[in-house]
Amino acid sequence: MKTFKKISLFLLIIFYSTSYSQELETILLAKDDAQKLTKAYLNPSFKGLIFAMNNGWYHTAKVHKKFGFDISIGANFATIPNEEELFSIAELELSNNTITTNGATSSPTVAGSNSISPAQFQYSTQIEGQNVSANFTMPTGIKEDLPANTIPAPAIQVGFGLPFKLDLIIRYVPKVGSEDVKTDIFGLGIKKEITELLGPLDKTPLHISILAAYSNMGVNYEIGNVNNDVSTQNASANFSLNTYTIQAIASLNFPVLNVFGGIGYNGGSIRLNMLGNYTLNYNTSINGAPDVEESITDPFSIKTSSGSINATIGTRVSLGFFKLYGSYSLQEYNTINAGIAFSFR
Repeated sequence: MKTFKKISLFLLIIFYSTSYSQELETILLAKDDAQKLTKAYLNPSFKGLIFAMNNGWYHTAKVHKKFGFDISIGANFATIPNEEELFSIAELELSNNTITTNGATSSPTVAGSNSISPAQFQYSTQIEGQNVSANFTMPTGIKEDLPANTIPAPAIQVGFGLPFKLDLIIRYVPKVGSEDVKTDIFGLGIKKEITELLGPLDKTPLHISILAAYSNMGVNYEIGNVNNDVSTQNASANFSLNTYTIQAIASLNFPVLNVFGGIGYNGGSIRLNMLGNYTLNYNTSINGAPDVEESITDPFSIKTSSGSINATIGTRVSLGFFKLYGSYSLQEYNTINAGIAFSFR
């Protein structure tokens, strides 16, 4: 597949390999059912990105001194539950116009294995009084191409020490990419240390803080012609991810080895808009009759959200200004974070 698998992989990791042959765009032939099928296929990547992008905001509860700063370069990996590798066709409640032709009751999601045969469908309708139909096949999964069956996301950020025991944390990636695919990332977090409010604890290695953060990622993909079944004009796929997290965090800060953890809530939402003009080609029931075309504009808009209480435990090794850290978060999609940091003051 081309466009949607490019988008799927792009959502999973920036600039990931996109050489696939089967075309998910042909799902547009199912018209009203296309949105349900597309959402079911992509849903694990949507949810995984929400949890992955929300991770990695901290590796200590201790804030910088005023005008201190750190640069953290890390990656998050959201693990995909096994039950998310397939979706049930019956649960989608497709219209009577869309039926399976290979007897499948389920089909792989984007997180499924490419060794599992996907569902095949036939969509039938009437156009200008003629009975027409089109056949299409759902794409296979890309489990074997994912790193340990996880959904990765970058965690590159800068933290600045402010007055009043505050840290300002910024994530920023300008619009980058190729001629047909571009992405940008922006995130903002505030960490407030409250150790001194808890009496004598401020004389110990224990530090306690509250963290709140928000991030956004946008992806835009220009869609060219798909095949003889679907052609396009000024077509694009627009993806927007918004995430937020609220955490109570604590750390034990020793000269070399630090231990940190937190508990809180991660949430977010995703919107995928298919924009532009699409021409769909359908076969007629009359032998030798030409195909019938139908044009649609802005086929669908998918919006989904997810959230979960989470608990994190991690450790950090400090070698002067150089830090090496890692953590594990328990939540709906358990997440691993690892990275390095350069911290001053």
